Amino acid sequence: MFLVGLTGGIASGKSSVIQVFQQLGCAVIDVDIIARHIVQPGYPAHRRIVEAFGTEVLLENGDIDRKVLGDLIFNQPDRRHLLNSITHPEICKEMMKETFKYFLRGYRYVILDIPLLFETKKLLKYMKHTVVVYCDRDTQLARLMRRNNLSREDAEARIKAQLPLKDKARMARHVLDNSGEWSVTKRQVVLLHAELEHSLEYLPLRLGVLTGLAGIVGLLYLLTHYLLPSP
Repeated sequence: MFLVGLTGGIASGKSSVIQVFQQLGCAVIDVDIIARHIVQPGYPAHRRIVEAFGTEVLLENGDIDRKVLGDLIFNQPDRRHLLNSITHPEICKEMMKETFKYFLRGYRYVILDIPLLFETKKLLKYMKHTVVVYCDRDTQLARLMRRNNLSREDAEARIKAQLPLKDKARMARHVLDNSGEWSVTKRQVVLLHAELEHSLEYLPLRLGVLTGLAGIVGLLYLLTHYLLPSP
């Protein structure tokens, strides 16, 4: 099994692309879902966020108010870095657990939906393939204004807060261009899935694991057969 890191930008269409991969039967790990999970009350990240940002980020039931927290870190790199330093290690732990489950189920590849794949760079070394869902800036701006009912100024501010899609596209191995008709984008997804599914890049790791397991079984047999006393 190998890992595929998928990312995009606000209003680029990443969520729609992910849905197509899931319809094709692909294994997908959504980092946003994990991020919401690890900040629930009782988890270490929840306690550290409250210590760092105060009780004003809490709802009445004790959950993190994501909107309030988002407003606190918006356009404040230092506070955003602090939040990332709290949540990213916990997110990585959960991602590795989920990845191992898919490995045991025999999937050839797993898609990791990572919004900050190129910004943090911490997980890039584990990705065999990287994919960016791209659209041109004018399309991105129009979609964001329409989807979130934002003014042009507010939409531009949100886009500028992220690494430009054109920069991500230059760094990615695969680019899914979602600037035009959705049917064209969907065909790109289907073709990429076929390419990844027929790739043999999953074999080295799987063979290595099977070889290791065979070695352990052989060692246990020798210990049992030759070292333990006969009945």
